Amino acid sequence: MKLKKLIEGVAPLCPVDADPEIMDICFDSRKVGQGSLFVAQVGTRVDGHEYIETAIKQGAVAVVCQRMPECAHGGVAIVLVENSDRALGIMADNFYGHPSQRLKLVGITGTNGKTTTVTLLHRLFRRHGCHAGLLSTIVNKIDDEEVPSTHTTPDALELNALLHRMVEAGCEYAFMEVSSHSIVQNRIAGLTFAGGIFSNLTHDHLDFHKTMANYIAAKKAFFDGLPATAFALVNIDDRNGRVMVQNTRAAVRTYSLQRMADFRCKVVEDTLGGLLLELNGREVWTRLVGRFNAYNLTAIYGAAVLLGVEESEALRLLSTLEAAEGRFERVSGRGITAIVDYAHTPDALENVIAAINDIRTKGQSLLTVVGCGGDRDTSKRPEMAKIACTMSDRLVLTSDNPRTENPERILDDMEAGLTAEERSQVVRITDRRQAIKTAVMMAREGDIVLVAGKGHEKYQDINGVKHHFDDREELESLLNE
Repeated sequence: MKLKKLIEGVAPLCPVDADPEIMDICFDSRKVGQGSLFVAQVGTRVDGHEYIETAIKQGAVAVVCQRMPECAHGGVAIVLVENSDRALGIMADNFYGHPSQRLKLVGITGTNGKTTTVTLLHRLFRRHGCHAGLLSTIVNKIDDEEVPSTHTTPDALELNALLHRMVEAGCEYAFMEVSSHSIVQNRIAGLTFAGGIFSNLTHDHLDFHKTMANYIAAKKAFFDGLPATAFALVNIDDRNGRVMVQNTRAAVRTYSLQRMADFRCKVVEDTLGGLLLELNGREVWTRLVGRFNAYNLTAIYGAAVLLGVEESEALRLLSTLEAAEGRFERVSGRGITAIVDYAHTPDALENVIAAINDIRTKGQSLLTVVGCGGDRDTSKRPEMAKIACTMSDRLVLTSDNPRTENPERILDDMEAGLTAEERSQVVRITDRRQAIKTAVMMAREGDIVLVAGKGHEKYQDINGVKHHFDDREELESLLNE
């Protein structure tokens, strides 16, 4: 593609006279080859401007940057921009032929519920007979073909390449998680959304955003950028639901379990076997469990209807859906029910435990195993321990993904949220495998064991090395011995 066509919509700060043929776009100088365009991004650890010389030596014919290079480079086109990250998103969209405009792309943002909502929307539309793509924390999919996932939201180049592949495969729809990081880092710049969904907003990612105000602003920016042709479906039971759509051009639609809304849900029954819901006055039985999933299912129902699925058909399809991997997944054996859930924020943990407490019978004890990730927001650690201790009969504190932190220090931070009396009742086992085994050994017939924090993950990150570890696998082995 010619450079001038590639940078349409980028708005360079200086005139660009040269118009070389661009073979590919790179933001990693190690991947630059003859005819590449190199994008110099300012990262948290590395500044791409330091690698402009290297990129040119390796064959880059154009450079997009926020600062002019110190040395002049004859024959190399320099595109000076205000924000390289945003420019990359726009150019990626141009390079791949505007794939998001060629299908109906729906993004969901919020602290909890993103993975479940996009995964089940994808399943619903596949069962409706549609070609559809999925971009999620667990996996990316083009129809039913799996493409490994490394981030909640991929970088702009990978994202547009995946959307292009979806278009080529005939996909009519695509459903994607939109993380707050990706919004701030402009990874979704240049995309055209047919709809946006807001689930909820609670304490998370303050290691990155620093303040809740910044976190809220990041989520809101997604809705600010929606076009007038899109819908914005928001949970108005969350106090930030209305805030999200204050400045949106999109058509605002609402969902709720507590208020009048466009899509109104009432929980009729909640058992370990599933939920009986009343959606806009019509009952539907679903296999998912817990009040938090009632919110997810209402959002899914609302989005399906807004995308043109007839209401009766949307309800029928809802009744066929099962939980996403690592989201309230059940494992049974020896008369014990174990639940694996990704809950890794205070609100998510409280929701999962509350759901279990709502449905467990008298005499059933709840034993919770939970840890907190290393090199992440430390302020939620004592809060999560307090929630788990207060709402469970027994608590085992353990490691999650310690990463480069000392796991004992993480557990110290968690225990800081407990009173001396509470600490005396808590079991502390750093080794996650032993912690899960201990909880199962303490459980009696009929009891429930919740293992929270890692969900779908198949590894444990310790000092930069990912060791195979699967909570579900551990439980299946213990409960089927």
